Amino acid sequence: MAHAAPTPGTSPRGPFARGPFARGSSTGAGPGVGRTGRPAPPDVFGRRTHLLAKAATLLATGLVYGYWEASISRRGGPITGWNLFAGFMTTLAFLVLYLVVRQIARRLPREPHAALWGAFWGSAVGFLYSRSGVAMFTCVLMSLIVAAAVTGALVYWYYTRGDAVGARTARTT
Repeated sequence: MAHAAPTPGTSPRGPFARGPFARGSSTGAGPGVGRTGRPAPPDVFGRRTHLLAKAATLLATGLVYGYWEASISRRGGPITGWNLFAGFMTTLAFLVLYLVVRQIARRLPREPHAALWGAFWGSAVGFLYSRSGVAMFTCVLMSLIVAAAVTGALVYWYYTRGDAVGARTARTT
């Protein structure tokens, strides 16, 4: 009796089976295969749509941050032109700093990468907290707490999703 030889990308249990013989290994054997070895979900939108969504999300985050600063600085008073100007300048500063940190962080190993993002988000929250008029000690303490939390979460994220040598998993975009 003759048996069919297995072909690359298939398994004896079927093409969509989970486990060590699942279609497409973690080495990237085949199109449409994710990093975990499971078939990747279909990409409904194109590359351009993803880039536009990423830019829109960044702009929305910057605008919310600027609005938040403007609403804190006016302290319940009327909205003025200077208040709007301060909000838009805060938005601009946040976006520029975010883009600079993103460019620098790409070149760093995982621990300094996580520390840089932690410092960015800790400083961003500390700035907003300082605009509320509380004591400087509490602003610094809150900033350090947020920075430590973000750094810890990112170190954990990168350690659980990186390779054994310490490099972060390469992105396809």
